[in-house]
Amino acid sequence: MAAKTTFGVIVGNRGFFPKHLVKTGHDEIRKVLKDAGYGCVILSMKDTEFGSVESLADAKKCAALFAEKASTIDGVIVTLPNFGDERAVANTLRWSGLNVPVLIQAEPDSNTKMTVADRRDSFCGKISVCNNLRQYGIPFSLTTLHCVPVASDAFKSDLDAFAATCRVVKSLRNARFGAIGARTGPFNTVRYSEKILEEAGISVETLDLSEVLAAADKVSRSDSGYKSSLKALKGYVNCAGVSDEGFDRMARLALVIKRWAAANELQGTAIQCWTAIEEIYGIVPCGVMSMMSEMGMSSACEVDIGGTIAMHALNAASGSPSALVDWNNNYGNDPDKCVVFHCSNLPKSVLESARMTHQAIIADTVGEENAYGAVMGRIKSVPATFARVSTDDTWGVIRTYIGEGTFTKDALDTFGGYGVLEVQNLQGLMRYICLEGFEHHTAVNLSQTAAAVADAFETYLGWEVYRHA
Repeated sequence: MAAKTTFGVIVGNRGFFPKHLVKTGHDEIRKVLKDAGYGCVILSMKDTEFGSVESLADAKKCAALFAEKASTIDGVIVTLPNFGDERAVANTLRWSGLNVPVLIQAEPDSNTKMTVADRRDSFCGKISVCNNLRQYGIPFSLTTLHCVPVASDAFKSDLDAFAATCRVVKSLRNARFGAIGARTGPFNTVRYSEKILEEAGISVETLDLSEVLAAADKVSRSDSGYKSSLKALKGYVNCAGVSDEGFDRMARLALVIKRWAAANELQGTAIQCWTAIEEIYGIVPCGVMSMMSEMGMSSACEVDIGGTIAMHALNAASGSPSALVDWNNNYGNDPDKCVVFHCSNLPKSVLESARMTHQAIIADTVGEENAYGAVMGRIKSVPATFARVSTDDTWGVIRTYIGEGTFTKDALDTFGGYGVLEVQNLQGLMRYICLEGFEHHTAVNLSQTAAAVADAFETYLGWEVYRHA
């Protein structure tokens, strides 16, 4: 079960505005966070006046509290029930030492309560807070509306999106991924730079395919881990027709990868295929990869580490498994629809129904008996987010694109893991992908989290982002 997202909260205040607004604001933000299932680190009303942050001393107290609880704080919410003191907010964040996303919320005024007794001026105060954060070099996120009530559905949506941003940032800072095997010769498209990723705080551990297969051959059938892997594989999806030898080989491979990943504290993997593992070991790794992705350890084909990172980010944002697919075919004459496809290692929860069989394309080359493990099925007809992460060696940067679409129910008779994806202005997206030299792979997730992931990539990780709309 994923850990609860916890926010540090700064309640802004400025003395000549009505005090009762601050007390109400403090109570409301705590209630909203509790009701939504989020944790909260906030000054109590015994620590400062109404638990707010206004003076230099208040900022020091709040910063000390945040520093003490730093290991539990995933993001900070600045709530402005009145104008607030912009310097106190900025000083709190600077002195806390936190390096987490920050959301700025301002409570709206009521047209019927604009006297000295009830006037907030948070509309203006938010601009001042943002101005100071820019001066301090502190990145921040904004609510969809400039002013939004804390106790509203609109803020709840903003809060959930911000929580997703926080999870993505946390999941990618100091992340570790495993590259198993060499990049397959024909797939120049998935080249990547370990050095650029390392500079961004993302490490890649490598393991030669020969080491994996040698270790798999040595796994004993009496090993409890082997027995668990075998049972999990046989119970994963409909596996009618898969040979006992195929299951045996998959279970051995799964155990070796699982133990290597655990020993190296990896969050995901990218695995060599096509056709070395089939010719040497006698299976496709798809079923093993599908199970790993289903469990939240994203696994990409063709040693596509950039694809793994994108899958992992979408997983963190949504809390659900991601898949890696090819932008594969046009769909008739519809300019906004295309077919996405893989052989497939798609996690079972993204498919309407899933079954495991041999991989049809490669079976013609290596034989069906050496191609078991592919997970077949159609992707569910629901809204989705797609994303790509790439390293650009020429400019020394990480470049990404992200957008949303919908998997449709349009008729399609094919094999593998597939779906018909509708994206507004798909032709513009394809033009961008081609002209900018992006890969043929994209990560997809059955959620609508593009805004949150884009915010994480651009605002807090400093990556280049194209947000398709």
